[in-house]
Amino acid sequence: MTQLAPDPVDTAASIEADRIFRDQLVALIPSLRTFARGLCGTRDLADDMAQDAMLRGWAARASFIPGSNFRAWMFMILRNQFYTTIRKNRRTVSLEPELAERMLVEAPAQQHQIHLADVAKALLQLPPEQREVLLLIGANGLSYDEAAEVAGCAIGTIKSRLARGRKALAVLIDGPADISPPGEAA
Repeated sequence: MTQLAPDPVDTAASIEADRIFRDQLVALIPSLRTFARGLCGTRDLADDMAQDAMLRGWAARASFIPGSNFRAWMFMILRNQFYTTIRKNRRTVSLEPELAERMLVEAPAQQHQIHLADVAKALLQLPPEQREVLLLIGANGLSYDEAAEVAGCAIGTIKSRLARGRKALAVLIDGPADISPPGEAA
């Protein structure tokens, strides 16, 4: 049995498709890293997860349908990678946040870093579904449709999770709202 030489036209088209895919993937790296950091809360693990998601996306590039939503496709790969990592890490013991804070040598010098740390801590206290939607829509600018596609649920569910997540995040950061009018005892 003789082996046929590859068709030069198919090879050129394949090389061009790979180049376009690579360019889209590279442009999406900052958003993938941001989303991963918001999901897991630790920079090193988030960067590893984003890199793994990019590798999985590259390996599965033949299954990507040109013209479909590349951004949502990659976010879904990253999201699935996050949940896979959580399942694998359930057997490991992590450092407690309070202990880690006591081990810090120097406090952040700028006030906005403190506020950002408060938001990051509050995000990690939210249920994963709410945190995920806040990060997809709020931090990464996905539309409700794109977020619904990534999360695999209805747009109404996305809107509900977003509203509940925003409300819970505000309570975690600012504390519960005072419902009694000024001057009256609670």
